[in-house]
Amino acid sequence: MSDTSLSKRDDESSVQAREETRASERYVKPAVDIIETEAGLTLVADIPGAAKEALDVSVDKGILSVSAAVSLSMPGRPLYTEFEFAHYYRQFSIPETLDHEKAKAELNNGILTLSIPLAEAAKPRRIEIKVA
Repeated sequence: MSDTSLSKRDDESSVQAREETRASERYVKPAVDIIETEAGLTLVADIPGAAKEALDVSVDKGILSVSAAVSLSMPGRPLYTEFEFAHYYRQFSIPETLDHEKAKAELNNGILTLSIPLAEAAKPRRIEIKVA
């Protein structure tokens, strides 16, 4: 991708609003794919065990936050467990050229798909040339 890309990769600037040392709960970073197209960005996140009602996706001051509370209720008493459920939490810095008001989110079988289109002013336009 070019330097003028919508989603410039910058591994050194990770946005974390929660201090892990002081948080009373543990959080899991869900695996995420971010796809850039001419129409905008599509984010796909794996959040198994999260219900639609417990999912929170928000944008504030250019920061996209995805969080989901997970509750697992199984009958009986667990004797041995290797997989631990925890709440999901992830943040991303996104450009202001996206139209956050027209964002759409869909949760299907533990996979969150979030589509954020480009703002009309940020879309490339072809200028018509008139012959005088």
